[in-house]
Amino acid sequence: MLQQLIALIVIIFFLARLFWQKKNNRISRGEFVFWLVFWFVSGLAILFIRDIDRLVRGLGFSGSGIEILLYLSVAILFYLIFRLRLKLERIETDITKIISEIAIKSNK
Repeated sequence: MLQQLIALIVIIFFLARLFWQKKNNRISRGEFVFWLVFWFVSGLAILFIRDIDRLVRGLGFSGSGIEILLYLSVAILFYLIFRLRLKLERIETDITKIISEIAIKSNK
């Protein structure tokens, strides 16, 4: 119970920071919605962890609900890191093309 309370306090802190960043126009609307949904779902998962435990047991998994959520969150993080890596490569390619075009134009 104490762990759930601490986790919810942390989520409330992150939500407050999220609203502050949106108020100061530091993040886009899309980012705001993504993180709002993320933290809301995280809070619901914490509130209903016992139900998740029952669901996990019912599906035949040997781990507890929190372990399944941890495994799922690590998988999601790896996916997001992969997407970020792809985006960085695309940006690097775009920068290389722009620099090449500038160099060609400056030589003429």
